[in-house]
Amino acid sequence: MNWVQGMQNAIRFIEDNITEELDCTKIAKQAYVSSFHFQRAFSILCGFTLGEYIRNRRLTLAGMELSSGDIKVVDAAVKYGYDSSDSFTKAFTRFHGIPPSSARKKGANLKSVAPVKIIFKLEGGSVMDYKIEAKEAFTVIGTAREFNSDTSYADIPKFWGEHWECGDGEHICGMFGICYDNDNDTKLFNYMIADTIDGKDGLPDKFITKEIPAKTWAVFPVNGEMPKALQDINTKIWSEWLPNCREYEIDGNFNIEMYTGSDYNEIWIPMKKK
Repeated sequence: MNWVQGMQNAIRFIEDNITEELDCTKIAKQAYVSSFHFQRAFSILCGFTLGEYIRNRRLTLAGMELSSGDIKVVDAAVKYGYDSSDSFTKAFTRFHGIPPSSARKKGANLKSVAPVKIIFKLEGGSVMDYKIEAKEAFTVIGTAREFNSDTSYADIPKFWGEHWECGDGEHICGMFGICYDNDNDTKLFNYMIADTIDGKDGLPDKFITKEIPAKTWAVFPVNGEMPKALQDINTKIWSEWLPNCREYEIDGNFNIEMYTGSDYNEIWIPMKKK
């Protein structure tokens, strides 16, 4: 199954099971990728996280049912996955701007998020540089923290800022930014600010090491002002390159950013022959 069809299947699965407990791993299986890669791709392609999308779709449908008068507030709370009427009322009010009790009134103004449609297309035959490169295993050293995929885009830059503010940048310059998980089937993943271990003897014990396994990587050059250039290439990888890649598929839960200290940087995606 190709990448486009897999993503479409995952969206259909969400809609068909919107009132059930939706596990990100089960959703990702519909696209035949790990939850780690699916959540990253979803956020890049759609502009919002998987969790935000599911929550907004549920609140949209709850508003429709309440406005038609077919359901009580307490029943809507239970149906759309809230532990209590209070938590449902708070979420509903933030989303719609009115409490659920007001949604039952005739003429109430409600908000709606339609089911997302993943559409891949080529525009103008634009050129995208990359290379497929086999790399031996290597070891990195640095500092890592666990992040939630729903908030990582905002939290990871803060992590870099803290890294430099506390003085850790004197030891670990940040040659790599490495996203990885341990197949834990949750929204959580690890992000590591790291350097190669060569020449790093005698560092404080708080730094950890990690082996990057031998892999074949799709390596994409990133040129220009950061972080915009990085974000632009990431979007093109998931929306243009992967959907049209016939020879390779994703292999392993890694995503590596390599920083050179100049205007040239790289993104590495682990791949294997189909």
